[in-house]
Amino acid sequence: MALKNKVQSIVVSVWRKNTLLLSSSRTINTFATGFDDRILKSPSLVSLDVPDVWNSSSTDCSESSTHKLASEQPARVIDGKQVAEEIISKVAIEVARMKKTTGEVPGLGAILIGERKDSLKYVHNKIQACEEAGIKFKLTEFSESCTEDEVCDAIMRFNVDPSFHGILVQLPLPQHLNEEKILDVLKLEKDVDGFHPMNMGNLAMRGREPLFIPCTPKGCVELLIRYGVEIMGKKAVVIGRSNIVGLPTSLLLQRHHATVTIVTALTPNPEEITREADILISGVGVPNMVRGNWVKPGAVVVDIGTYPIEDASCEQGYRLIGDVCYEEASRVASLITPVPGGVGPMTVAMLLYNTLESATRKYNFV
Repeated sequence: MALKNKVQSIVVSVWRKNTLLLSSSRTINTFATGFDDRILKSPSLVSLDVPDVWNSSSTDCSESSTHKLASEQPARVIDGKQVAEEIISKVAIEVARMKKTTGEVPGLGAILIGERKDSLKYVHNKIQACEEAGIKFKLTEFSESCTEDEVCDAIMRFNVDPSFHGILVQLPLPQHLNEEKILDVLKLEKDVDGFHPMNMGNLAMRGREPLFIPCTPKGCVELLIRYGVEIMGKKAVVIGRSNIVGLPTSLLLQRHHATVTIVTALTPNPEEITREADILISGVGVPNMVRGNWVKPGAVVVDIGTYPIEDASCEQGYRLIGDVCYEEASRVASLITPVPGGVGPMTVAMLLYNTLESATRKYNFV
């Protein structure tokens, strides 16, 4: 046992040294850029890879004392809007530097189908953010009844246009459209949403680095890091397993060495599982599903879900609420994201970051 513990100590020591070398040199990442550590605090995924060394026994059975009791104080709010503004301002600096150096700017092409209130809001936010950052933006819109061929043709036009370095298809799509077929048309190097099977596969595999990490999971983890939340070794529960939110979020948390459990619509007694989570992330779009009694005292709660409800007092005639019953959960959690103003702005910021990264690769800009 003493020998095993000594081996573990050596492995951890070597890993820590390697992590410092990798994060400073970035040599392991073929597509690493010179601006990543100036904008984001998240390390490269490959730098996080460590060997699994299992300890078959442990004498420490005490409960974690890191969590506050529910009665001490309300949760601190994770201000995604403020963090996103900081990131976008740094992206803007790099875009201006790119323009001065190369004469080029990043370009983002977007496709919007139908008139879903939440999709319209997201696209509006992306247009506004691109303007702030100096990123070229073009929107192609289709009616709800459009055909797959029309959408694929629009994607192909962006694929071959060298002035666009990223392509965004606003999801979800109307039910009559085949999402898989449409997304497969996207050029891999312009898949700034990170949904291409190659990007998702590299996200899942240790030792691999995707060209792009999906924006919402990337934004969630960036928030956790910036707010000092320890991920390694913690129990994380992700509610939902969609290809655009739940699945990549769980994969990214695993790459950061969390112990991840996924709750699906078929999971019996989900509240019993979520109450074990140090980090609870929900992204299913079911309003107020996660109640206060679903949350472990002192847990960190990240609400990705959005659901529009009519509200005549709001300018748009509706307001957004999340999966989490904020009033209840905020009395139990230690940190919590609001809706709106939490993950949403971070998704936009990560989209701009990925678009900048794509243009950087094309122009060999550092």
